[in-house]
Amino acid sequence: MTQSALLDKSIVVMGGTTGLGLSAVHACVAAGARVVAVGRKPENVAAMSTLGEAVRGLAGDASDPGTAPKAIGEAISAFGGFDGLYHVAGGSGRGHGDGPLHELSDEGVDFTLDMNLKSVLYSNRAAARQFLAAGVPGSVVNMGSTLAFSPSPRYFATHAYTAAKAGIIGLTRAAAAHYAPHDIRFNVVAPALVETPMAARAHQNPEILEYISTKQPLDGGRSGKPPDADAAVIFFLGDASRFVTGQVLAVDGGWSVSEGQHPDKPQP
Repeated sequence: MTQSALLDKSIVVMGGTTGLGLSAVHACVAAGARVVAVGRKPENVAAMSTLGEAVRGLAGDASDPGTAPKAIGEAISAFGGFDGLYHVAGGSGRGHGDGPLHELSDEGVDFTLDMNLKSVLYSNRAAARQFLAAGVPGSVVNMGSTLAFSPSPRYFATHAYTAAKAGIIGLTRAAAAHYAPHDIRFNVVAPALVETPMAARAHQNPEILEYISTKQPLDGGRSGKPPDADAAVIFFLGDASRFVTGQVLAVDGGWSVSEGQHPDKPQP
């Protein structure tokens, strides 16, 4: 990742005030971009003012259809254009009833799909409309999850969340095919377990952490950290990937190619 990979590009990061999104905001600025970072909590949005003139914070809920158009408008107003969207916003619906199918509540379905799938539809729609209206190429990067194609039933059985992340892959590939003639690209970055506030439950469970040490064996067997995904995001947002669309890149420490050993089932 070079310091000029996103030189003079104007980027919107949905969910850019904490975790993976905040890390990406720092990385985008370091690569030369100007960024509008969208978040729900006013205190996190206010903290964006400490990052300098290259960053604007915007309070809003990604599941509100009006938030992404407002963020794109802010990018155009503040920075003179709009070149890329990174959608990170989402989260766990476990506390609202997400879980295995037989335990899944109606509230769990609605809450989780609104937060993790409908929000992506809204932001991607806003980006596509703006790129088409301006007649310019652009890049959309969506946050997926390895759970969409590499399930882990014992510890991570949240089926509405998994359905949402699988839906993001389907949406991304369909949009990539449809908008390729306009040089509008869509790609997915798919992490596994990352040290973020959303993953606090897993990181407080020694049994899960022992499992992760074999499920994500790279770099000593650890959870991911937000900066682990930054290089992939910069690549997809930048011109270095101008011939790449419809792809799903797992940044997962080996999760999707590793069996993972449960504590009560040691390797022979």
